[in-house]
Amino acid sequence: MTAQRRIDPLTWLILAFIAAPLLIVVPMSFSTAPSLEFPPTAWGFNYYRAFFSDSRWLQPLLNSFIIALGAAALTMLLVIPASFAMVRHRFHGRALTNLMLLLPLMAPHIVIALGYYSYFGSLHLTQTYAGVILAHTCLSVPMVFLTLSAALKGFDRNLERAGANLGASPLRVFRHVTFPVLRPAFVVAALFAFVQSFDETVVALFISGRDAATLPRKIFDAMRTEADPVVAVVSTLLLAAVIAGVIGSRLWQRRRKRVNALAFAMQ
Repeated sequence: MTAQRRIDPLTWLILAFIAAPLLIVVPMSFSTAPSLEFPPTAWGFNYYRAFFSDSRWLQPLLNSFIIALGAAALTMLLVIPASFAMVRHRFHGRALTNLMLLLPLMAPHIVIALGYYSYFGSLHLTQTYAGVILAHTCLSVPMVFLTLSAALKGFDRNLERAGANLGASPLRVFRHVTFPVLRPAFVVAALFAFVQSFDETVVALFISGRDAATLPRKIFDAMRTEADPVVAVVSTLLLAAVIAGVIGSRLWQRRRKRVNALAFAMQ
């Protein structure tokens, strides 16, 4: 109990340190000052109206969603079979393949961005959605691979063997046994890929250009040139989206538990 009392104040201190920037950014988003100012001298929704009526902000936001969804889908298509191969099979060059899958974690993003800029430039993929999606996919592969590999290593393969013994084909076993059990891991991995792409700045600065500019790039440009207060609005909206996602996830889990408990009670 004494140890718990000593830990709690430290925990609250860490949480306060993490939340302190939010206590500054959120009030600034409601300011009417011509630049970033804290504390605000006057309050209003001017910069929210500016954000939702300015295509210079809305287009990068849409670009970020398109690129993040594309990168998440492509990452899952590549990493799911790679994870199954790496976890369940032994083959020549397995160690080298594992190293290549994790290589983006070892190299600084600025180095990777320079390589993409040079290579994609020769392929005419800079300033295109395809180029940014491919680059973000490469950056997302290591985290998704680690997530799915950990889930596969803890998966009980006896479930698959039982399905096969009952006459199910490998595809039916995957659809009705493997996928339902591993679905939470797939969802988490896809979210990792989406967030990694949506939040990535360095590579986007090099290859996204004007036509495929992402929201992080727009934020960087706005802070570098004029310290646009709309940046505080973007930060507040992203924070609200994260909070809504967490609350929605918790409510969905509670509802699912209640439905399962009701179904169990009716049996």
